[in-house]
Amino acid sequence: MRTLTLCTAILVSLPSAAIRADSETVNNLLKDYAIQGVIPADEKQGEQLWKTTFNFDGEFAERSCGSCHTNNLSAAGKHVKTGKVIEPMAPSSNAERFTDSKKVEKWFKRNCLWTMGRECSPQEKANFLIYLTSTK
Repeated sequence: MRTLTLCTAILVSLPSAAIRADSETVNNLLKDYAIQGVIPADEKQGEQLWKTTFNFDGEFAERSCGSCHTNNLSAAGKHVKTGKVIEPMAPSSNAERFTDSKKVEKWFKRNCLWTMGRECSPQEKANFLIYLTSTK
């Protein structure tokens, strides 16, 4: 009974954008983050974090998510170091985006380390997901 109550509370607290994203993977990830203590994800915080420039020592000292992915989530990007084309982040433009939770977590780890110099927190991941899946 306690598990059912917890799951119901989590589902009720999820922003409607996540539920409308029509992605079981995204909803499952958000549930996992909620269990880790994440408060409801915030699309505006996700957008702000996406556009924030991070500075730390390294070959590319100033980075933001948009440096490679662009700030137009419906457009393809290009990795600033390798030149590799990156498919659009918006699921509305790229049906394969956010369909595999293991890939999502792999890329969160890799990209957060490369861009921010650290791993993203579960709250940051939740905010990113809500922002990225809300794009039409």
